[in-house]
Amino acid sequence: MASSDLSLPGKPEWVFDREAEWDALIAFARDTAPGARLGVVSGRLRQGKTFLLETLSAVTGGFYFGAQQVAEAESLNRLGEALARYTGTPVPFHRHGWEEAVEALLALGEERPVPVVLDEFPHLVRQSPALPSVLHNACRLRRQAGRLSQARLLLSGSSLPLMRRLFGPASPLRELAGPSLTVGPLDYRQAARFWGIDDPRLALLVHAVVGGTPAYRHDYVEDDVPAGPDDFDAWVCRTVLNRRRRLYQEAHHLLQEETDHWDRALSHSALSAVATGCATQGQVADCLGTPLTDTARCLTLLRENGLLESEPDAFRPHVARLRVAEPLLAFEHGAVHAHRPALEQRDPAEVWKHARPVFDSVVMPVHFAQVCREWALNFADPAVFGARPVTAARGTLPDPAHAGGAETAADVVVRGPGDARAGVLLSVGLARWDEVMDVPHLEHLRGLLARLSDLGEDVGRARPACYGAAGFSDALRAAEAAGEVVLVGLDRLYGQG
Repeated sequence: MASSDLSLPGKPEWVFDREAEWDALIAFARDTAPGARLGVVSGRLRQGKTFLLETLSAVTGGFYFGAQQVAEAESLNRLGEALARYTGTPVPFHRHGWEEAVEALLALGEERPVPVVLDEFPHLVRQSPALPSVLHNACRLRRQAGRLSQARLLLSGSSLPLMRRLFGPASPLRELAGPSLTVGPLDYRQAARFWGIDDPRLALLVHAVVGGTPAYRHDYVEDDVPAGPDDFDAWVCRTVLNRRRRLYQEAHHLLQEETDHWDRALSHSALSAVATGCATQGQVADCLGTPLTDTARCLTLLRENGLLESEPDAFRPHVARLRVAEPLLAFEHGAVHAHRPALEQRDPAEVWKHARPVFDSVVMPVHFAQVCREWALNFADPAVFGARPVTAARGTLPDPAHAGGAETAADVVVRGPGDARAGVLLSVGLARWDEVMDVPHLEHLRGLLARLSDLGEDVGRARPACYGAAGFSDALRAAEAAGEVVLVGLDRLYGQG
């Protein structure tokens, strides 16, 4: 990137966190290199892309246009009106085609670097499939004519599959594409700060419901934050289970918007299957009683849209393990989905009494284990495991003591760099949400390490670890003091201990 005499504005105080995203956007917007450049901003709905891009435009004096799902002519008219307001043209001018409109956008950068944001760019491409080629040709013709623009085009979109196709190897925009930025959810620590929750157990409970999606706090629950741990149940009833709040239908809307017009009924069922314990494609197909081909197509769609994640088993890399990527969908399909008809007729508090045990026994253990893996990968000091982790995943082995496909599992398997395909084994851990962890948990891990050693795994550097939300026994604390086990409680997960 060329050096610039232009100062780089700091992130406004009203933008929470997002330091890395802001630095990348502002550096791109103020890049003084000759010629138009193109940046890509993608991410699922509700994560704050529009907020960041609107703020960037306001701070830098850039141009912002938010596309809508309308006809091509209406989009062109709206763009013309927005350009007229931006340039101070007294009478809005209407563009008769994208060639003319793109030329007007590039002309905005003829005197200085200026960000030109086309938010929800996929809406425009659906209306005008030739738009990527029009953009490419306009930039090429300007270069050939020596009419270089310093427009910094930022094309943003929430449709992840379409964004990947638009800027993939076969796209004409590939030649122009510069930095690519993904705006994702806040991590669990950021989310706790964003919601203003200091109690780690309450923070984790709230995160299991709404995850790290910024829009949910202000727009979807109207800044309703639990007053304390004893207020959590009431908070669930007055927010996500409250028919008068936007969050009530959000799981349904997410699936509807993200998966376009595919089989939504099958998508709901597939998410329910994964949220309640089906971890492989075959298990989901068996649970739903659907052909494997239909199940595979559905799961692929959910993965492409960022609603499901597929991760290799830490001990058997050829086995892919599924999990629901969005906590709100895991909450809905793991604990609430079966109670939806009752919610339409009965008091939320009465319905939650039946759903809460499922939330505690099904949703929270899975969510807690995932947060523990995130801690190991992103927050643990390298000294904890003897090296910087590269992966943290669930691992399973067939249990020789039980027939019928039973497995022995480790919830947090940490691997570091190494010559082995999977990386050197640094730690094998168990995560328990609702039980005090004791010496038998450590013995289980020792037995698992012995089995791995018998199977040829190098376990010489592997440290047993217990992740416990309900605490640890005195005996296990003594084992920690003796250097026999790593203990990670809620305070440590949230950087409070």
